[in-house]
Amino acid sequence: MRMAFPETIVAAFSVMHEMSVALSIVEAVDAKARQEGSGKISEIALVIGRLAGIDAQSLRFCFSAAARGSLAEGCSLVIEEREAEGVCQDCGNRFSVTFLVAVCPRCQSLSVQRVSGDEFLIQSITIEEE
Repeated sequence: MRMAFPETIVAAFSVMHEMSVALSIVEAVDAKARQEGSGKISEIALVIGRLAGIDAQSLRFCFSAAARGSLAEGCSLVIEEREAEGVCQDCGNRFSVTFLVAVCPRCQSLSVQRVSGDEFLIQSITIEEE
């Protein structure tokens, strides 16, 4: 039997995922700032690829709650979203991809290697000295 989920349930699962991601970011940057002897984190810069499975808008929404009580509370969250690109292994064509599996638009080959778009990293944190 196939069941359809209402959009509100799907959205709730998405926010739960982004909340766990936000908590992980806060934990990592808070630990680094404490290690460096910082009093406060003023900015966190992230890179998120379009195919990373993380919704930047939901992550922003969750981040302020996740950062409450940490050194990252009230900091600026800067997110660079990277487009996904692939390179055809048969003809060398480089092109934008929108899904995990891609077909080369030039030669129709399925031998495509993704070269960007699945990144998720903390690019930098700006910390203030105590």
